[in-house]
Amino acid sequence: MDEHPAIEIGTVGNEGYCASEMSTGAETSLHDYVCRIEGEALRMTAADFGQAVERVPELRRLAGAYLQGYLTQISQSVTCNSLHDLESRFARWLLLTQDRVRSDRFALTPNFLADMLVVDQPSVSLVASTFQRAGVIEYSKGNMQILERQQLEEASCECYFKIRDQFKRLLGIR
Repeated sequence: MDEHPAIEIGTVGNEGYCASEMSTGAETSLHDYVCRIEGEALRMTAADFGQAVERVPELRRLAGAYLQGYLTQISQSVTCNSLHDLESRFARWLLLTQDRVRSDRFALTPNFLADMLVVDQPSVSLVASTFQRAGVIEYSKGNMQILERQQLEEASCECYFKIRDQFKRLLGIR
């Protein structure tokens, strides 16, 4: 599969951590992790993380809860990309991103969005234009601003809400 473009299976923000399989004792990850939106992150070795999870029961509980939420996100994203129309998937992805970065503004290129939504770039531009004309977003030169979150929620499929509700139930966050 190395010759194929990247496909989104999940997003990680300030609520979680990459390579969540490390909380199960795994020593390596099969996935690549790409930072697409500017922000701050902390980094530690898998060994240090494993030791911390063993020593701190609350960290072990949180890591397990996050892993459960992340697995829900992965399964819903795969289902969503297979079954739902582009407009619904676009809205879901923007809502998840807004939740992760906790901001109405973030940088997203059309090519990146196309990769994440498993479509071509002109299709993303068309959908973004439709949402922009409706006053839901403002999108220019890779800069996204969400203007009407409620309308995005109405346009999204149920996948967004299943993911959001699972993270809220497990970690008390949206």
